[in-house]
Amino acid sequence: MASTIANMPLNVGTIKGLDCRSYGNFKPNALPIRPSVSTLPYRCMFVVKASTSDGPMKKLGRSDAECEAAVVAGNIPEAPPVPPIPSSPAGTPVVPSFEISRRPRRNRRSPVLRSAFQETSLSPANFVYPLFIHEVSFGFAGEEDTPIGAMPGCYRLGWRHGLLEEVSKARDVGVNSIVLFPKVPDALKTPTGDEAYNDSGLVPRTIRLLKDKYPDLIIYTDVALDPYSSDGHDGIVREDGVIMNDETVHQLCKQAVSQARAGADVVSPSDMMDGRVGAIRSALDAEGFQHVSIMSYTAKYASSFYGPFREALDSNPRFGDKKTYQMNPANYREALIELRADESEGADILLVKPGLPYLDVIRLLRDNSPLPIAAYQVSGEYSMIKAGGVLKMIDEEKVMLESLMCLRRAGADIILTYFALQAARSLCGEK
Repeated sequence: MASTIANMPLNVGTIKGLDCRSYGNFKPNALPIRPSVSTLPYRCMFVVKASTSDGPMKKLGRSDAECEAAVVAGNIPEAPPVPPIPSSPAGTPVVPSFEISRRPRRNRRSPVLRSAFQETSLSPANFVYPLFIHEVSFGFAGEEDTPIGAMPGCYRLGWRHGLLEEVSKARDVGVNSIVLFPKVPDALKTPTGDEAYNDSGLVPRTIRLLKDKYPDLIIYTDVALDPYSSDGHDGIVREDGVIMNDETVHQLCKQAVSQARAGADVVSPSDMMDGRVGAIRSALDAEGFQHVSIMSYTAKYASSFYGPFREALDSNPRFGDKKTYQMNPANYREALIELRADESEGADILLVKPGLPYLDVIRLLRDNSPLPIAAYQVSGEYSMIKAGGVLKMIDEEKVMLESLMCLRRAGADIILTYFALQAARSLCGEK
């Protein structure tokens, strides 16, 4: 049937929906095209042979054979001359060429080659945008957003308006993943952090609002008690100052289930309690949330780079530090212990925090686990780049992109970064 149709005489000019005017001065029966005609009873491809009223079209100028014969006879067409060898500056020593068999610079000599051989890529799809939210009264967009002094360009966003606008801007440049961090009123903070699993609390309300507006948005949540604790620690504090592990995990399970119930896609325990990943996985599964992922803060160090973040959420510990549960910055191999525990307990994503000062740990996890690896470019890293840019000590945009590329090169699949919107705009060519 197909061959029969292909040989049928067709008046192409009468085919419904085919505008022959767009093909210049060719007549309808002379179109050099291979159209697909959906109006025929059978979908098929057929060939319309190019012809004119005077017969088959003829090639202008000499034939291929004539051109080849001319070259063989020595009548070679003109072409640009061989480019001259660029001159060296005066005083350059004259040295014999070194016998170097391998010259890696050959593959770097032009932008095209460098792009072709680039090993690591960076795109907005690699970013997760951390956003701070707080309670606001009814008001106009913008009036409810509070700038964070230590993090230029970052705000505590009103959950009703400012947050939606910021998410919309991010989505416009390809960033469709966010992670929420709440600024909780002091009056709601308690030693046991019960507000963390209030289904009507700030985070569950915000998740429901975002999912209603942007159903395909990927929402990560923070699972920890420090924003809700009157002590400012990630867990329940005993009267002697000890952070209670198992009792804290019990609270974290309720928090994760509450977030999943609201519509969270990925819950992210950042508390560093022992055994919390497995307990949260069991709690989620028991409530029917098998589809909700867990991004575990696998290697979260007791770092000094977190200062601006704690100002943003007013979540500094009221006493002491977090060294009994967060990792020692001097330790490397210990990250493997945390990795193996999280893998065995059902983590879906493994995170390293901070990012740039811990590239070796990112690579360690990448080389020892098939799971996706996340890196958190924390507030201190962000603020240092911002400060350097303001003081004209560095090129902010170039350093921003280089730092993100380094995290990717070390092995991070995704990066939590406050630069997400700015970097995505830069990658998209926007200012």
